[in-house]
Amino acid sequence: MAKSSTKKVFTLFFIFLNIIVVGLFLSASLLPWINPSAYPSTGFIGLLFPFSSFLLILSFIFWLIVKPKLAFIPAIALLIGWKQISVFFAFHGGDNFSLIQQDKSIRIVDWNIRSFNGLSNNKAIKKHTREDISSTIMRLDADVVCLQEFNTISNALAETNNISLFNKKYPYYYFSKDYTSKKGLYQSGCIIFSKNPIIDSGKVKYKPAESLIHATIVKGTDTFSIFTTHLQSFKFNKQDYTEIDKIKDQDEDAIMNSKNLFQKMRLAFKRRGLQANIVKEALQQNPYPNIICGDFNDVPNSYTYFHIKQDRQDVFLEKGLGIGRTFISLASTLRIDYILPDKNFETLQFDMVDEDLSDHILLVADLRLKK
Repeated sequence: MAKSSTKKVFTLFFIFLNIIVVGLFLSASLLPWINPSAYPSTGFIGLLFPFSSFLLILSFIFWLIVKPKLAFIPAIALLIGWKQISVFFAFHGGDNFSLIQQDKSIRIVDWNIRSFNGLSNNKAIKKHTREDISSTIMRLDADVVCLQEFNTISNALAETNNISLFNKKYPYYYFSKDYTSKKGLYQSGCIIFSKNPIIDSGKVKYKPAESLIHATIVKGTDTFSIFTTHLQSFKFNKQDYTEIDKIKDQDEDAIMNSKNLFQKMRLAFKRRGLQANIVKEALQQNPYPNIICGDFNDVPNSYTYFHIKQDRQDVFLEKGLGIGRTFISLASTLRIDYILPDKNFETLQFDMVDEDLSDHILLVADLRLKK
């Protein structure tokens, strides 16, 4: 009798835990339809999605073995949230990326280069970071290169004029120049480099800073537009990352003083919701086959991602494998950089290149316009 009672208590306890996980998972599954500009705190739930998904799958397996009738609870939840799961995991990897381009293909490189600062604190290594970033990109021989957190000093020596690293191979470019200083000589923001002529370009400014930029490019008989952007980040500084490490170590003082971190994150969620609306409208107004790429600073199950993506392809989902982590700090589940061509393109191949030169991983994809 005692054993039966104990078993019942454990069953009820695991059902209770299951309901909590289901609640978190389903809440995260609703995020694509909840604009964080109105409800910024919902963004935190999205960051928990990969963990709630994993726990829900474990829960399904557990109940299937222990009490099959109760497996329907996680099973139904997983079915409801399948759309969000399908953009989180890719199952199409395995092919090696070929540097040789197919006929009529358009090779796109997208990379947040962290202002050419690299990851090393060693001054000797840091000195060569800009050339290493440039050579990594040049080896891929892309038609279009989109870079975020790009900076340069105009009318200066070759050691500080970063446009000179690229413009021999890429004579056409459009630079957002979102931030300027030193009497306008120092400039930073997003940039689009192209081998082929740019016939139109422009930008849409965000508030309070940064922008969405675009360039319309002619390659042979093909005309297409490419957009790139750097959406609002959390703006974490060194002290913030120290506090995050303390939180991971369950430091009580850090947990008490984490209010500033959550305020920064909440503001970022709110601003990205507004920026996603701007990006969607700009893409809808563009008359050409187009591609949007960049650092969205948001995960695949977010309002930001779904609102921008709409019915577009995601080259990682088309040709990638796994969860596709693109940001190497904070967590192992953060895919926040994307290349999203519209349905006028077919995705031929895709790769992710990690050279330890940035806190983001380089994305490269070969696309071809459908005829």
